[in-house]
Amino acid sequence: MGLLERLRKEWFILGIVLVIAVARLEPAVGVKGGPLKPEITITYIAVSAIFFNSGLSLKTEELTSALMHVKLHLFVQIFTLVFFPTAIWLFLQLLSITPINEWLLKGLQTVGCMPPPVSSAVILTKAVGGNEAAAIFNSAFGSFLGIVITPLLLLLFLGSSSSVPFTSIFSQLFMTVVVPLIIGQIVRRYIKDWLERKKPPFGAISSCVLLMIIYTTFCDTFANPNIDLDKFSLIIIVFIIFSVQMSFMFLTFLFSTRNNSSFTPADTVAIIFCSTHKSLTLGIPMLKIVFAGYEHLSLISVPLLIYHPAQILLGSLLVPTIKSWMVSRQKALKLTRQPKTPVKV
Repeated sequence: MGLLERLRKEWFILGIVLVIAVARLEPAVGVKGGPLKPEITITYIAVSAIFFNSGLSLKTEELTSALMHVKLHLFVQIFTLVFFPTAIWLFLQLLSITPINEWLLKGLQTVGCMPPPVSSAVILTKAVGGNEAAAIFNSAFGSFLGIVITPLLLLLFLGSSSSVPFTSIFSQLFMTVVVPLIIGQIVRRYIKDWLERKKPPFGAISSCVLLMIIYTTFCDTFANPNIDLDKFSLIIIVFIIFSVQMSFMFLTFLFSTRNNSSFTPADTVAIIFCSTHKSLTLGIPMLKIVFAGYEHLSLISVPLLIYHPAQILLGSLLVPTIKSWMVSRQKALKLTRQPKTPVKV
């Protein structure tokens, strides 16, 4: 793969680096009350645009084929939205006595509270040849669940900013997340054929809007002289994120391959990716709403910004290994199920 092709493929990750650098150079442009007016353009318009786009792109009609695999769906959703945040919370009780930046540690907790992403887990499951229908269902269903459960988990584990009351948070979530998502789904019903023909770049559109949100978030950070991020904490957080991902991928592999699990090798592939991946597209807007008024919002966002490329990088590197395991496991299961031919005397 040439350099230009690689840059084109990884444009979003490069975009994150670029918008943070631009925010560092000229933070006054994107701060609250600045020329971009992020308190209106980002808080309402950009966030609504992302979820309207999600509503348009979510192929809920494809979910019925995977609907009956209840045990798999329960495993993924319980692991993602119950076990993951609880395990991170317990782990952070140990890390709280270390000199690691407390806001980055809070950011790790927000990662644990996030729903699965709509795209990356499906793409990697498909690349391996796993149960793509189950991956699509859990990514989409997890996104819907996350709209309600993620804010509750964030408030449970971290609390909200004192400047924003609980009722205000959920009314804003309803207006900028739920309503645009429902409208997107309704519009999709009427223009489904056109969408199938034209295949608009939904992912690229959401990613561009997301870069705007990240930019304004970091403008607020760099405009605040009281915020300081030490390199030691950042390096440790990167190490923790990769360690958590590897550990949880291995854990889901062990759970889903037990003798009494009843999951096929293809199911296991979907479980590994869907249970451990977290959504940046849904996460950043939600953090922007729930923690409105936090001067450390951007520091809280850093672990999620690291987790996103880390899950794609790790997943891509493990595709050949997981595929090799799945193929050999499927062959072994096929051989054990074949009836033995009687030996002629």
